[in-house]
Amino acid sequence: MKEQHVGNHSRLVPLYHYIAGLLLLAILVGASINLCYNWKQNTYESSLIFALTILVGLVWHFSRTFALKAQDRAIRAEENFRHFILTGKPLDSKLRLGQIIALRFAGDEELPSLAKKAVDEQLSPKQIKLAVQKWRADHHRV
Repeated sequence: MKEQHVGNHSRLVPLYHYIAGLLLLAILVGASINLCYNWKQNTYESSLIFALTILVGLVWHFSRTFALKAQDRAIRAEENFRHFILTGKPLDSKLRLGQIIALRFAGDEELPSLAKKAVDEQLSPKQIKLAVQKWRADHHRV
């Protein structure tokens, strides 16, 4: 794998993020048109197609959302444990989840000081990532 840094760490899966989304949008438009034109003749079939399209859209959305929420919880626990191992204290409770997720990219040497700086200066996740000197890659995030 190529080396990660602040400029290339986000991950896009073209088949999911672009193709599936566009196909779902096209199907939704087609189902809406079908429902409007066939309202009086085939109400049941047109409504069913439209409802199934909405259902597929919800499944598509929540499959991604639920996976990310689970990963966010795991990252929060891992980073809290890593900070505890390094300092003997848990992460400051004032840190927001986004800040903790950004801190996972900091190496062990800079994590404690960067976590303190993030709380003291209310750094955004982007500012935290830009402040990381030695990037710790995360190749497992989906």
